[in-house]
Amino acid sequence: MHVSHLADAEALAGLGSTATGLDSTTAALRLAEYGPNRVEDMASAPLWQRLLQEFGHFFALILWLAAALAFFAEWRVPGEGMWQLGVAIVLVILINGAFSFWQEYRAEQALAALRQLLPLQVKVLRDGVLRTLPAEALVPGDLIELEEGDQVPADCRLIEARGVRVNLSTLTGEAQAQSRNAGSDQPGHVLDASNLLFAGTALVAGACRAIVFATGMRTEFGRIAHLTQTAGETGSPLQREIGRLSRLVALFALTLGTVFFGIGMLLGLPFWSNLMFAIGIIVANVPEGLLPTVTLSLAMATQRMARRNALVRHLPAVETLGSTTVICSDKTGTLTQNRMQVRQIFAGGRLLAATEAGAAGLLRLYTGAHYGHQLKLVVQEGQPRWLGEPMEIALLEFSAAAPIPSAQVLDEIPFTGERRRMSVIVSHDAADWLYCKGAPESVLPLCATWESSAGLQQLDTATRQQITAAQEAMAAQGLRVLAFAWRRVDDAADREECNLVFSGLIGLADPPRPEVPAAIARCHSAGIRVIMVTGDHPRTATAIAREIGLIRGEAPVVILGDALRLMTPAQLQIALDAPEILFARISAEQKMLVVEALKRKGEIVAVTGDGVNDAPALKAAHIGIAMGQSGTDVAKSAADLILLDDNFASIVNAVEEGRAVFENIRKFLTYILTSNIPELLPYLGFVLLDIPLPLTIIQILAVDLGTDMLPALALGAERPQHALMRQPPRARDERLLSWPLLARAYLWLGPLQAAASLAVFFTVLSVSGWHYGDALGRLEPLYLQATSACFAAIVIAQMVNVFLCRHPQQPVWHFSLGSNPLLLAGLLFELGLLLAIIYLPIGQALFATAPFAAGFWLMMLALALLIGALEEARKAWLRHRSALRHHP
Repeated sequence: MHVSHLADAEALAGLGSTATGLDSTTAALRLAEYGPNRVEDMASAPLWQRLLQEFGHFFALILWLAAALAFFAEWRVPGEGMWQLGVAIVLVILINGAFSFWQEYRAEQALAALRQLLPLQVKVLRDGVLRTLPAEALVPGDLIELEEGDQVPADCRLIEARGVRVNLSTLTGEAQAQSRNAGSDQPGHVLDASNLLFAGTALVAGACRAIVFATGMRTEFGRIAHLTQTAGETGSPLQREIGRLSRLVALFALTLGTVFFGIGMLLGLPFWSNLMFAIGIIVANVPEGLLPTVTLSLAMATQRMARRNALVRHLPAVETLGSTTVICSDKTGTLTQNRMQVRQIFAGGRLLAATEAGAAGLLRLYTGAHYGHQLKLVVQEGQPRWLGEPMEIALLEFSAAAPIPSAQVLDEIPFTGERRRMSVIVSHDAADWLYCKGAPESVLPLCATWESSAGLQQLDTATRQQITAAQEAMAAQGLRVLAFAWRRVDDAADREECNLVFSGLIGLADPPRPEVPAAIARCHSAGIRVIMVTGDHPRTATAIAREIGLIRGEAPVVILGDALRLMTPAQLQIALDAPEILFARISAEQKMLVVEALKRKGEIVAVTGDGVNDAPALKAAHIGIAMGQSGTDVAKSAADLILLDDNFASIVNAVEEGRAVFENIRKFLTYILTSNIPELLPYLGFVLLDIPLPLTIIQILAVDLGTDMLPALALGAERPQHALMRQPPRARDERLLSWPLLARAYLWLGPLQAAASLAVFFTVLSVSGWHYGDALGRLEPLYLQATSACFAAIVIAQMVNVFLCRHPQQPVWHFSLGSNPLLLAGLLFELGLLLAIIYLPIGQALFATAPFAAGFWLMMLALALLIGALEEARKAWLRHRSALRHHP
């Protein structure tokens, strides 16, 4: 039989304890048997192994292969600059891997956060003496004492309780504090037991003595922590796309290298020379700058999102947000303020808004009698603030406008689950008074008269029906309804709750955050579905959902936790097809079931939450979003994104940034891939047409890891366009590397750049008297000038191309240079690096370059502008076709 079903004495005996607690010897033996009262760390990969994993993913393996081939070529044919290429590629791998590892390592502190949530010290009865011991020393059978404000250190069974109320929101999501009392309880769900306290929750009122029955990982807290630790990591869409891109690039590069190695052998080229050029073709088709550009672009996006109060813990989560199709949101503290507020009152036979003048004075509401031991006035950041149960604070704030006499609290009749009410006896105005508040169905039967606008009157059947109707009207709005009554007593010993005077009703609510309705509307316009998943009451959840615009229909589907427990996975997936659905009274495991069902339906799922109960679902979702202010450390550690201002609207801003990241990656992917064609075609011409090699491998490296890098980053920093949030999420099968992108880069812009650069190369040669078939030495000045001019032509074309890539269809003049300051910096860096490579001795030595006639710069610029004009003509044609489709 569970400890909650036993009588107090049986509970003590069942746990091998007594009314004076455990003796030290028994406690020591149990500590050795059960272990410390803490959340244990699960076995995980050591840091060195996790670091090595950053250097072993598929794209990194491609770069390792390219570096190995470069070193092999240098060994076989020294002096071709292949060692510089190999070293540069290895540095790219190391820097990118170390950066990614550091980003992940800083954020993985979930277990430390779990331990911080547990109290460090606790009062324990050992050997009949009350001692203060570390919470880790607790064992089953220990007797502990707690008072208001304390956090519960382990799962406990109450033995003595005085007005205990506990906040379970970190475990259940329920915003309202629950009463707890000693004595046996009826069988039911363990979290609903009226005599149990759970680790990680907090006492908001009262004091108690309790016996520990579960510690560490055996607690409800530890069980949820275990779910968080064992929830599998979900790869982001971007990670999957980068993996797909890596495979395509590897296949394309290796295929071309192999094919042209075979062609070279058929043409009779020497084996080692042929192998060198095959390696050159492979290197030319591996965009070495892609991986660091993606990583740095995501890092810059995290900085922009941080300025918009969204802190990203995992880099791929930036782009995942942009592909989100469903947001599963908690209610308390996420959509609402987690602060109770009086909304309506019923007094004098009238239903009034709480904001109406004099509303508080219509009720005989002596709140001051209720907070004597339940609320504490503290000073935080120089401002006075009440700490305690949110409902009591709301009543105090509401009654502040009404005169409250100075009084002394004489006695209290505490709240219990059976009574569903509490009373206090106070002395003021030379008399003693009993004030009662509680559930209307508990308080109203005790009343004989009521305060009407004409004075005290008998409480007849018609008036009772009127009061009940007012109660139902408040409840229909999702308000928590309290009834208030009073009577004068002869002395403090008169504790009878009978013949009371009904004073009125108060309806309280946890109000929505004011910015949430607009944020929900933006989600709808962006095609993102928002589903409320809460542990709160279904009527409250429905009312809040309707108030914020989450549901608009007359009959939304509301699924309770008990019903969800009986559903098969197929039934749950079918239920999720409902246009408007919300989940109430949901447990931690059930929240995960909802997330998994949505993922099986092919949705990209984001989950918001702030409690310990939310952590497993936060980790299981494609992206977990935790509240930075009200959220527990556990939730923050399990999440990918933390809202620094607890503002649901910040999610929408983050989604906008995420969508921009995907579009920006496409922009700089187009930019980077474009230069692959003018890097590749020179090799094809060399092998097939027997011409001098127009571009060396080291110059390819200068483009990929030098001149292209900062402009590509500038494209990754483009600001989101407003139209992004008026479009639905992109299709699940939409690829980062799409055919239109490949066609634009490889079949249009790339060939144009190749033609321009080869035109410059051959012009430099022909002006100096070179003829087709003439041999050129690798270090001959004319050859160095021609390759330098070819290299420079590619860079100049890329300087124009960066403007063309800002949008696939809109013209360049739609975007001001000032809207992206990094773009100007990138162009200046690109031009400066180009001039340094051509004119500085160190650049000439490293990249085998030489200065050429100044007139060729004008030719390059003219050809680059021609490429720009041709691309703008293509864009105009596409816009014209699009306009005809929409307006035939």
